[in-house]
Amino acid sequence: MLPHEDSRTNKGQTLIALSYGVLCHVSFLVGVLAMIAAMFFGMSRSLGAVPVPWNWIANAALLVQFPLAHSLLLTKRGRAFVARLAPRGTGSTLSPTTYVTIAALQVLALFALWTPTGTIWWQASGAALVGMVVLYAASWLLLGKSMADAGLALQTGSLGWTALIRGRKPVYPPMPETGLFRLTRQPIYVAFTLTLWTVPTWTPDQLVVAITLTVYCLVAPLFKEVRYRRIYGSAFDNYVRRVPYWLPWPRKGS
Repeated sequence: MLPHEDSRTNKGQTLIALSYGVLCHVSFLVGVLAMIAAMFFGMSRSLGAVPVPWNWIANAALLVQFPLAHSLLLTKRGRAFVARLAPRGTGSTLSPTTYVTIAALQVLALFALWTPTGTIWWQASGAALVGMVVLYAASWLLLGKSMADAGLALQTGSLGWTALIRGRKPVYPPMPETGLFRLTRQPIYVAFTLTLWTVPTWTPDQLVVAITLTVYCLVAPLFKEVRYRRIYGSAFDNYVRRVPYWLPWPRKGS
């Protein structure tokens, strides 16, 4: 390859990396903000306007698409599909960024396009509102802490596009065992579940979302642990013996 051709290639990859990075982080930020706001109001305020009875069908589709696709894209075929969603030669490197972008857009669709039923069972006020807001905020801070312990570059998608700019393969973080991962093997799922149940407004919409996503948070890590056992082998088995799966109950002899 001639020097000027190599320069054009590098500039092209940098442009692709920056484009994917901007799309990823904007989608991530907007998706998270939509989720925080929608659940704060118990899913009673959103952009969806599907008429009855089709609203529940539309809402069910929005609710199912997130855990279903989020899990399927982590399978061997799913990862191959994600790698094809970037220009040739960059797909594998950009996979962490592409995966987070898809997940963020899924979250945005769920929480921005939900059609509210219009029924509000309970809405905190006064001291109760202050208390619930504190709990809700604490749950989100705990989620942020658990993501940091797992590796923010991976969790936010920057791992892929920054690696492409450097012309290197993504360096994935080691199996997380520090921080909140010393208390539970699934701190991200536990913290996310807490955000579902500490909202200051309760509606039938919020209850359905909370129950469905809680079940997902309990079951999905089982499949993740199958991958971890395949990747890390005995190191993961030792970790499993020391740290509980979900709730941070102390182990005997620990």
